[in-house]
Amino acid sequence: MRLKRTEVDMAEGDMTPMIDMTFQLIAFFMVLINFAQTEANDNVVLPNSRLVKPPEVALEFPIILHVGADGRVFLGGDDYTAETLRIGLDRELAVIRAEGKAVSDANVVIRGHKDVAAGEVQEIIRVCQDSNLENFALRVKEDRS
Repeated sequence: MRLKRTEVDMAEGDMTPMIDMTFQLIAFFMVLINFAQTEANDNVVLPNSRLVKPPEVALEFPIILHVGADGRVFLGGDDYTAETLRIGLDRELAVIRAEGKAVSDANVVIRGHKDVAAGEVQEIIRVCQDSNLENFALRVKEDRS
């Protein structure tokens, strides 16, 4: 008895889910990189510290101030001095109030350059306190040596 040979077609997998997952991962990492850049500034080189501890909980309403070596303050992409910082802070506080929160819910995160004078940082804190901001945190780089 003679058997007929039949050719077996190669099964091909559906690539659509794999391509979809790849685009989702790309979108995820793009968003992640954008969030990481909001807490970074090329004008600020953080000082090292062996005593640094990461925050225990994430800050709900952080106002991140980048202080350059020359005392310039960067807030949300804008450049301020200690005298004009109040303008930028008022904008940030308006957003917090629009969300129905109190000014005391905001946390000021100061990322000061390692060569900035301590008096400059104190002046920035005073300006923030004049705007009724109460919670402050200083950012440093962990010294692992």
